[in-house]
Amino acid sequence: MGKRLIKYMVLIVITVGALLLVQYSKPKEINWFPSFVNDHKIPYGTKVFNEFLQEEFKQVKQIYVPPFEFLADQDSVKGTYVFINNEVNFGEAELHRVLDWTSKGNSLFIASSSFEQQLLDTLKLQTNNLYNSFENGRAYEHRLVNPQLGNNEEFTFEKDSYTTYFSLDSIPGPITVLGTVSAKNDSLSAKGQSKNYNVIRKKYGEGEIILSTFPKAFTNYFILKDPNKAYTAGLLSYWDESRTLYLDNHYKAGKSIYTSPMYIFLNIREFKWAYYLALLGVVLYVVFEGKRKQRAIPVIEPLKNQTLAFTRTIADMYYESGETKAIAKHKIDYFLDYVRNHFYFQSIESHEDFYQNLASRSAHEVEEVEHLFKYLSQLESKETITDTELQKLNSLIEKFKKKAHGNE
Repeated sequence: MGKRLIKYMVLIVITVGALLLVQYSKPKEINWFPSFVNDHKIPYGTKVFNEFLQEEFKQVKQIYVPPFEFLADQDSVKGTYVFINNEVNFGEAELHRVLDWTSKGNSLFIASSSFEQQLLDTLKLQTNNLYNSFENGRAYEHRLVNPQLGNNEEFTFEKDSYTTYFSLDSIPGPITVLGTVSAKNDSLSAKGQSKNYNVIRKKYGEGEIILSTFPKAFTNYFILKDPNKAYTAGLLSYWDESRTLYLDNHYKAGKSIYTSPMYIFLNIREFKWAYYLALLGVVLYVVFEGKRKQRAIPVIEPLKNQTLAFTRTIADMYYESGETKAIAKHKIDYFLDYVRNHFYFQSIESHEDFYQNLASRSAHEVEEVEHLFKYLSQLESKETITDTELQKLNSLIEKFKKKAHGNE
């Protein structure tokens, strides 16, 4: 290995080591992914909310199967079914089963930034998006409007680019508004004229449905930031503590269980960089060691057909040794075999009928055929054959074949 290559390798190792040191010393980045998983400690996980429920509610059950499967035996399930996620879409069959279960005297609570159109059409609702002005940033103020809660406090959340609300021109009788949202520093909101209802309650059969467009109210980030926990507690006051609480864990943006072993390596910083360093070592080995030890693959030529060359060699040997008689005999024998095979003659006899038959099959004149075969008989009867006679024999045979195949 040359000195220049050693210098390059040392430079690469120093550079990689410096990059690893910089990455290792950096503070761990905050994961803002909206998972809503009950045991996630990230800002948008719901671990704090679930621990609070275990303390305050007597009967809390975590449900990990789809609602369609869980509500198969609806008579055995009574209580409040809670869905909290960035997006909840049941589908036609599952939505029908959930609403049928709700109509039998149960409660359905859904906190989601968006709702499927079939649910909105069933409840005769519409949603819209609220955007703040550029100078006011991403701040929105949420408020619970039920006078029985004893306060009219506003709770600010500053992490949304926009927020969703129910666009109701007039509140239908069966619908009760539980909460509103407005852009911070909005002039209409300051005057109490906001119509942005984001938490509503509606009777459905013998049960009730509560919808909220602000699922982040149940996340760790929102609850642990004073005084926002009062807003979440106000929403929980609509849940009957005496009934069983079913918390959905099926419709979640994040995963509660990681089955891949690579999650351990990529989630722990030390393991992650050890894994990257091992990959880098493999790449360096392939670049510097693999190329040096590579062997050229030999090119194996396919075997050539030497039949023609062998035939030509034997013919040259006969010709150079003066065996013109033997050559003429082989030439005549091959020609007669050619006539038998190509024109379907069992035997060859030199008489007039044979000449006429061969002439008709080979597109020749009878005189041409008769002349050729008489010349063959003449050569066979001779003891010696000159080069000129041999050349004439070859010329007559080749001319016959060409005309028989239509090439003349």
